[in-house]
Amino acid sequence: MRSQQQGRGGYFLRLARALALNAAAAAAAGLVAAPAFAQAWPARPITLIVPFPAGGTTDVLARAVGQELSKSLGQPVVVESRPGAGATLGADFVAKSKPDGYTLLMGAVHHTIATSVYKKLPYDFQKDFAPVSTVALVPNVLVVNPAVPAKTVKDLLVLAKAEPGKLTYGSNGNGTGQHLIGAQFESMGGVQMLHVPYKGSGPLTTDLLGGQITMSFDTITPVLPHIKAGKLRALAVTTNKRSPALPDVPTLDETGLKGFNLGTWFGVLAPAATPKDIVARLSTELAKIVNSPEFRKKMDDIGAEPVGNTPEQMARQIAEDTERFAKLVKDAKVSME
Repeated sequence: MRSQQQGRGGYFLRLARALALNAAAAAAAGLVAAPAFAQAWPARPITLIVPFPAGGTTDVLARAVGQELSKSLGQPVVVESRPGAGATLGADFVAKSKPDGYTLLMGAVHHTIATSVYKKLPYDFQKDFAPVSTVALVPNVLVVNPAVPAKTVKDLLVLAKAEPGKLTYGSNGNGTGQHLIGAQFESMGGVQMLHVPYKGSGPLTTDLLGGQITMSFDTITPVLPHIKAGKLRALAVTTNKRSPALPDVPTLDETGLKGFNLGTWFGVLAPAATPKDIVARLSTELAKIVNSPEFRKKMDDIGAEPVGNTPEQMARQIAEDTERFAKLVKDAKVSME
């Protein structure tokens, strides 16, 4: 009997040891598998959300980035438009998306402005997003319909002062860069104009060409072909230096509005809890793309300046712009519910 008990005891001891070894082996395998799983990203298509309608600068840049990113990552990058509420609807969608690297935002300076313009936003642009990289800087340009009897900014200011509230300027929506630039122009020029918000550059440019609005302060990209074709007249760029795409067009600072310096940047962001290795991989790939001769040629063609900074640099840029624009928004008395 004792012998049988010892035999059974030995059996259970060996079984326990075997189970322990198997558990250890499984745990070790799990440690090996975890990085391998992370490295498998991306295993399916990625969606890049554009918070404006198709045809504008954000859309053009997103498609240029998406095309090159598809090649480098080996997965399709699908550009999806979710316009509305001054680019905040698309941003909110991404902020609430699963943080797995498969839903990204083509963000812009507009989002740092909206933080101060909108009294209530369903997200926090600095806390709910993980900056990846700023892709490009694009100057804005003051353009008028050729039917407007103004050949210079001085002429335009004379017209605006003669009939307060009659001249109209379009923007990509309330709280966007174009809206703030227009408000700043009114303030510094001592004029009163009517702001007409659109959902994006596409419908805005259509109405500007048709004469439904007087002017816009849009980015160069959507209006450049029309300026070259003589269908729109460029009076000034809004940055503190001239654009290589429009070398003969003066800055607003040169025309007398001293210190005027507002432009638009565009970049890629992910939901806040996206794994750091995925954010780092995206940032590295975007830096390669932005510095490639092919991409730089595309940017030259649309009047954009390639950037390609790090997540940390983009985060600082967002923080600085949010603070800077908060003051401008307050001074220009721009506010939305």
